[in-house]
Amino acid sequence: MQQRIFTLLPLVALLGACSMAPHYERPASPVPVQMGAGQASTQAALPGWQDYFSDPALKGLIAQALDNNRDLRIAVARIQEARALYGITNADRLPTLALGGGEQAARTPRTVTGGEATVGRRYDANLSFTAFELDFWGRVKSLSDAARNRYLATEEAQRAVRVSLIAEVANAYWNLRSFEERAELARKTVQSLSESDRVIGRRLETGLANKLDALQATAAVEEARASQANLERQARNARNALQLLVGTVVNVPETEARLVATLPDTRVPEGLLSDVLLARPDVRQAEYELRAANANIGAARAAFFPTITLTANAGSASAQLSDLFGSGSGAWSFAPQITLPIFDSGRNKANLDLTEARKVIAVAEYERTVQTAFREVSDVLSDQQGQQEYVEALERAVARQTERLGVAQSRYDAGLVGYLDVLDAQRAQYLSQQALIDAARARLAVTAEAFKALGGDEQKPLEVD
Repeated sequence: MQQRIFTLLPLVALLGACSMAPHYERPASPVPVQMGAGQASTQAALPGWQDYFSDPALKGLIAQALDNNRDLRIAVARIQEARALYGITNADRLPTLALGGGEQAARTPRTVTGGEATVGRRYDANLSFTAFELDFWGRVKSLSDAARNRYLATEEAQRAVRVSLIAEVANAYWNLRSFEERAELARKTVQSLSESDRVIGRRLETGLANKLDALQATAAVEEARASQANLERQARNARNALQLLVGTVVNVPETEARLVATLPDTRVPEGLLSDVLLARPDVRQAEYELRAANANIGAARAAFFPTITLTANAGSASAQLSDLFGSGSGAWSFAPQITLPIFDSGRNKANLDLTEARKVIAVAEYERTVQTAFREVSDVLSDQQGQQEYVEALERAVARQTERLGVAQSRYDAGLVGYLDVLDAQRAQYLSQQALIDAARARLAVTAEAFKALGGDEQKPLEVD
């Protein structure tokens, strides 16, 4: 019998052919088949971030962020937590064997024996398992499947955090670069206007300019200084935001390259099939969460059926320690138990209702995630065209405003117009130059948003059993 009990353990562990979980089907896509206006493409795979971004300084910052960012560290720890929980739950599918040994000693007084007092001893050594559940209805397997899917969901959550972090670092870097470039433009404008103010002051002293021209020139200098101070403040704040993402003090090298000169040549296709959204890590995360909710329904349904548990041990027993492993000392016990719920005040029914409601929530969250992904990708496809046209238009505007300033300055020097015309031309040129820098930043931001919206370098199909 001893051999028979432990020989059956592998077979017992495989029981659970019956599953009460509903058959899983991926919800129908809640978005149109195609995104964008161009010819639909299924090729949306992006290279690794080291190849996607070309700026060496930005690459260094992203590498630092991936090492130091606290949100990413938390996401990695969440994976370890979910993996451990899955291991705990999955362990219930197999018996837990324990090797034990012990001694029992008892003295019986002579008032009981009627003669001399006696001392009885018993020594045991055995291999046992306790309350192992035979998973006839798939309850334990369903709980294990749910834990596994939650673990896989945390892996996808970490990948989503990683992709989002890369995009946010890129945006923060370009934000800092744009404010620094705009502050430098303001500084040069202050210098230029200050020189004009001095010239107007000398002309006023010789009677070649009037008081109004002098006041207008001085006011223009102060306006430019105010703009410079504001942009420098925003640059400092942008550096603080970048340092928070990177997780350490950042050192952005100075560069003379203008943002507009670093605009990318590569673009994602103008039209994409919405099936590419299923490769995004956040969409995969939502589907794993949905699978976990579906598995939990199976566990809740199985709770209505009988629970069969086994407790058994086999080993040796003897009254003398020296005879513990001697001939004829074999001992075993076997205690199966069946429990059928009869009255639980509606606990099992309420638990089933809870799991079904959570699945409805999980379906809605999955569909919302897909819809959000669709909007983000559609915005990227629209913005990459619109922002590029905006930049090109502003480049032409800057060229015309620069030409206008030259004409206005020449006409003022010839005494044909007042200084207000020059100031208007300078102000228009300055504003168009500032707008061009910000437009270049926005166009670069579309590149980062495309990396995030398409799942970056973390695109892959869903893992299924």
